[in-house]
Amino acid sequence: MELLTIGAFAKASRLSPKALRLYDELGLLTPARVDPDTGYRRYAPGQLEQARLVAWLRRLGMPLARIRRVCAMEPGEAAGEIRAYWARVEADTAARRDLAAFLVDHLTGKDPAMSRTTAPLTLRYAALSDTGRVRPSNQDTAYAGSRLLAVADGYGTGGALAGAAAVDALRSLESETVPAGDLLGALEDALGRAEQAVHGVTSPGDDGADADAGTTLTAMLWTGSQLALVHIGDSRVHLLRDGELFQITHDHTVVQSLIDEGRLTPEEAASHPQRSLLIRALGRGADSTPDLRLHDARAGDRYLLCSDGLSTVVPAEDVHRVLADTPGPEDAVRELVDLANASGGPDNVSCVVADVSAPA
Repeated sequence: MELLTIGAFAKASRLSPKALRLYDELGLLTPARVDPDTGYRRYAPGQLEQARLVAWLRRLGMPLARIRRVCAMEPGEAAGEIRAYWARVEADTAARRDLAAFLVDHLTGKDPAMSRTTAPLTLRYAALSDTGRVRPSNQDTAYAGSRLLAVADGYGTGGALAGAAAVDALRSLESETVPAGDLLGALEDALGRAEQAVHGVTSPGDDGADADAGTTLTAMLWTGSQLALVHIGDSRVHLLRDGELFQITHDHTVVQSLIDEGRLTPEEAASHPQRSLLIRALGRGADSTPDLRLHDARAGDRYLLCSDGLSTVVPAEDVHRVLADTPGPEDAVRELVDLANASGGPDNVSCVVADVSAPA
């Protein structure tokens, strides 16, 4: 079998000699032979298929460490890995696209929240938090006010204090004057204060008992026509619009990441032993990177913010039914909490329901 020089192999594979040397050093594409005296690399024609695969994956933007894993897999498994990688890229791109659209509209004066001709909508709201049937205490916090809606789900020995501190740090937004074009910035600043507040109440004592304490935080800031969303953890926001129910947050959990990568189905995730293990939260040593979004509100919208004490035990179709059929927010939160407790109430459960309507 005649070996190809690095130049000929580079031309055939559409990889540069520099890239081939790098991939050799990384163990990603090892030459068939290396001259012991000159170090000159030669490649077998049979290596072209792998080289082209590496080139294609690099064009996708896949990191080299992940390419190495893909190249070591059987074809069917490798296809699944590529599919999972691209699903994550599309999800990340969609999030950035939403933010880019907001920035373009804001900078060109098209931000709906800044329009003087848009009549402000009104908001009716209710919040309810319950210990449930199993837990000895309630580590959830639920809050609903004229401008702020929030749910926090604490964990660890100081979880109740952590959740309450996070929500309390955001409550200053109720009285602050926030320019319409700076909603997301104001919410991100408030999140920084919330993180510091959580660290303040979960400082390890002499025995370090609170070192593992923290909280999720999901909140929405209302302006009269838009809602700015901040989200960290596995509490959720649902939107009922035109009879359809949409989940508009993405869980920051190990199990959800496995679903995103195609390693688990949603059905398998429901009974997974690590379904509540967080990958983002507010707490010492935790990744507190938030999801920040802006949502245009419409008359007739109904929003639900809830802790996982509802979403893990009450089927989505039952949540949909309650939100669609129950007239007022107060009755809706009570019925949702009752459903969670009727399903065993294994966790604390918190709900905030807010209705958007046109002014009378």
